[in-house]
Amino acid sequence: MGRVQMGFVLAAILAAGVGPSALGSSDDRDDSRRTRPCTNETLQGTYGIQIQGTRPAAGGVIESMIGVVIRSYDGLGQFTQVSNVKGSISGWVPDRVGGGTYDVAADCTAIAHLQPRPDTLLEERLIIVDDGREVRSATMLPLPVMATGVARRLHRD
Repeated sequence: MGRVQMGFVLAAILAAGVGPSALGSSDDRDDSRRTRPCTNETLQGTYGIQIQGTRPAAGGVIESMIGVVIRSYDGLGQFTQVSNVKGSISGWVPDRVGGGTYDVAADCTAIAHLQPRPDTLLEERLIIVDDGREVRSATMLPLPVMATGVARRLHRD
């Protein structure tokens, strides 16, 4: 193989190896939604949430728990919800109505506070993704509660 042919082969191999990835995939393109700061209005509408984790139960033991929640954010910092949560020891609490507050930061993180019982205040840390279509959460307080959630917007109210 001559030098010119070898040069063409190397150029073809290099072009094939770099290919479209050198130009960036469609997922890498600038999307103005990604650069827009989040606000309380980013969380507005009704979300379906699936939760799982552990929590304290009677007798000082820790139980596993699972649940589903319908939560409506008003876009102004308040939310209402109806939850159905089942504990491995305490059983199922059907259709528990509740509500709370939330505050969204420009970087699309948020804090939500919910008081399911007079003696319990839950603090969730949230990450808002896909322009508010989805939310990931972790319960940070009280310490014995270890729960995570995934929420998907059902519709805007």
